[in-house]
Amino acid sequence: MGLRDGRGERDRRREGEQLVVSVVPAEVLPGSAGTVPETAPGAAELGPPARLWPSLAAVYRAQLSRARVARIPLLFVATFQSVGIAVMMRGVVDSGHEAQSVVAGSSVLVVAYVALNLLSQYFGQLRASGGLDHYATLPVPPAAVVLGAAAAYASFTVPGTLVTAVFGCVLFGLPLSNLWILVAVIPLAGAALAGLGAACGLLAPRPELATLLGQLGMSAALLLGVLPADRMPEVVRLARDLLPSTYGVEAYARTFGAHPDWAVVFADLGVCAGVGVVSLAVATRAYRRAAVR
Repeated sequence: MGLRDGRGERDRRREGEQLVVSVVPAEVLPGSAGTVPETAPGAAELGPPARLWPSLAAVYRAQLSRARVARIPLLFVATFQSVGIAVMMRGVVDSGHEAQSVVAGSSVLVVAYVALNLLSQYFGQLRASGGLDHYATLPVPPAAVVLGAAAAYASFTVPGTLVTAVFGCVLFGLPLSNLWILVAVIPLAGAALAGLGAACGLLAPRPELATLLGQLGMSAALLLGVLPADRMPEVVRLARDLLPSTYGVEAYARTFGAHPDWAVVFADLGVCAGVGVVSLAVATRAYRRAAVR
């Protein structure tokens, strides 16, 4: 009997301890894991936006590696076309001012073929196939995409332009002393023409129309840039002045003289640079509009 009373007393005491423990607030217990913060933490801050120049370099390298397979046929076609035009014009004009225009025009024609014609086709197909969605997901500024692609395509023109210029000078007996001016002519004329080519490809509603615009632009560069300006009608000369590659042709052709007027040469290059800035800005804006649709 006493044993049962002792056990009952212990059970009642244990139940009392459990009741006391159960009314203790959870937040006062040490190491409590059930506490809920009153306010949620703030949203995580976004990382800094991608900078233009690193993004431009990345897009440029990607475009070079993508088009590496097509580089040799591309260079061959562009160079063979320009060299063939120089040979054909050799039977029409003699040495002198007209020969200077032919050599300069056929050299810059390599730039026009790649930067204007092929770039308009590339962006036209990219827009039609939905490839702009891929670039839109990348953390790069729109200007980096346009400038990187334009710079990559313009880089392909360097060997062909040099080969055509050297061949033309030897063919027409012109000096090679000022061949260094191509270091400025190629990027500046290439920027102006690449901007126009990219804008045509991005603004054209169909890729076929982008290809047509690129072909018309290259034909204009061929007819208005290679043929001597003295033999053109006045109306055609006005159209020639509207073509940005004309100023690259004039800048290069002026260096063949015995005493080049360098102020005029650099003024022509300045026109190419100005047109390049405007055309690339238009192409960048067209890329933004096409990427969000």
